[in-house]
Amino acid sequence: MGETTKIPLKDRIGNAAGKFAASRFVRAIMDAGFSVIPFSIIGSIFLILTVLQQAVPIPGFDVWYTATVGHFTNLFQSVYNATMGIIALVFSGTFAYSYTKIYRDEEQLNLIPIDGLMMFLMGFFITVAELVWKNGRVEFLQTITKDKMVAGGYQASTAGIYRIGAVGIFVGLVVAWLTVQIYRYTVKHNWQIKMPPSVPSGVANSFSAIIPGFCVAVTISAINMALVFAGTDLFNLLFIPFSFISNIVDTWWGFLIILFLIHFLWWFGIHGATIISSFYSPIVLANMTANSHGAHHIFAGEILNAFITIGGSGATLGLAIWLVLRARSAQLKELGKVEIVPAFFNINEPILFGLPIVYNISLMIPFICAPLASGVVAYTAFAMRLVPVIRIQQPWPTPVGIGGYVATASWQGGVLAIICAIVAFIVWYPFIKHYDNVLLKQEKTTATA
Repeated sequence: MGETTKIPLKDRIGNAAGKFAASRFVRAIMDAGFSVIPFSIIGSIFLILTVLQQAVPIPGFDVWYTATVGHFTNLFQSVYNATMGIIALVFSGTFAYSYTKIYRDEEQLNLIPIDGLMMFLMGFFITVAELVWKNGRVEFLQTITKDKMVAGGYQASTAGIYRIGAVGIFVGLVVAWLTVQIYRYTVKHNWQIKMPPSVPSGVANSFSAIIPGFCVAVTISAINMALVFAGTDLFNLLFIPFSFISNIVDTWWGFLIILFLIHFLWWFGIHGATIISSFYSPIVLANMTANSHGAHHIFAGEILNAFITIGGSGATLGLAIWLVLRARSAQLKELGKVEIVPAFFNINEPILFGLPIVYNISLMIPFICAPLASGVVAYTAFAMRLVPVIRIQQPWPTPVGIGGYVATASWQGGVLAIICAIVAFIVWYPFIKHYDNVLLKQEKTTATA
């Protein structure tokens, strides 16, 4: 007990967060998050083509669009469906592959990542078909209403198959985790068909996956069937907590808590965005997809990089500009020259570790409060419907204003981003001004010593 009390609080928090960030689950989640970036950007490019009339408010443009590009909107939609419409497969599939690979490497097990991926796909598609218990037997759901069309158990529309889109990410993660754990268990207990050494590795690997794959199919089918008897299924059961969490983070207080946690962890030198985004990535993807079909979710897409953390964590773009133009101390002026260009692309590691902000109690308040202030402004603008919600995934390094314009496909989004950057700097100004004076005084003292 005495030993624990000797460890400073900041070190204990840092150690706990570091262990969590290094956990196998979080590392696999981060790989999954990176994997969807190209798909979401490609899908967003084609989505932009379908909303050009709104994004370009020039007289006569809508007439030109309807007579030319507008003829191909269904083609653009099909490309969007082939990217964002299958995002649950991409996200959860990459998680299964990476999670299997991590166990293989760290536990020295005979696990084959591609087999883990394929078994996940099998297990996931077991949950995609909607089944009901009717007339004493299992039947595929068949229903056609104004809001829902299900044929042969599959709900589909012009947006693609419903359950393999962004709404299926949470279910996919659970199925992927369960699949890998079953695969790992069977291998550890030698539940495999082993072929003679003379058999080619490709053939041997295909047989080695039979028993684990069978166990995955039986387990997920049994769970799903038990739920069907109860009047629901695995997708609907898991979608309830996912929707609940999604609703919480879409509130103003849930949104601000996320911003606080990201920057609180960053101040300890821990990449807060990496840790916290492992929780909210599925939610912002699902919300962005829903927005593209008419929903109004504020916490969606790359809202942080487009409107909140402009210039990087801490919303430091205005700070970087001030360092170049107005800083009097040599240290801050030189740092500004290094940071000014990266800041326009939301990269600010030179400031975080060079100013420094990490472990610097003098700058902790603005580092946390500046993004909270810009977050309040952005959330209010979206909530009051002054700016269209985010429907498009812009690359996170997109410069200020352009990112907001692209994300919302509106000029209002570009203006809001600039306003948010100004608000964040207003919070920064008195603190960085004082810090600059302190450093300048130290430099003068050192020079005359």
